[in-house]
Amino acid sequence: MDFQVIDNPDRHRFEIRVDGELAGGAYYTATDDEIVFTHTEVEPQFEGQGVGSKLANGALTLANDAGKRIVPQCPFIAAYLKKHPELASAA
Repeated sequence: MDFQVIDNPDRHRFEIRVDGELAGGAYYTATDDEIVFTHTEVEPQFEGQGVGSKLANGALTLANDAGKRIVPQCPFIAAYLKKHPELASAA
């Protein structure tokens, strides 16, 4: 399977595509210096395959690369950050 995570600012979400098909999104609100993750969802046919974790990793990496302070209101993103504190923003 080929995974790709991209930012879709028009829809206020990071999207994950699996073999080109939209498989989920991590929704956010953003300011110049921070990104607040509000909700994460994976399409039912992709559940249980690690897609949510790949989405979280990709979204957090992109947010960090953009220099944003991460605010994890979404329980899934918050739990992922507890397991992977190296992805917490340095900003």
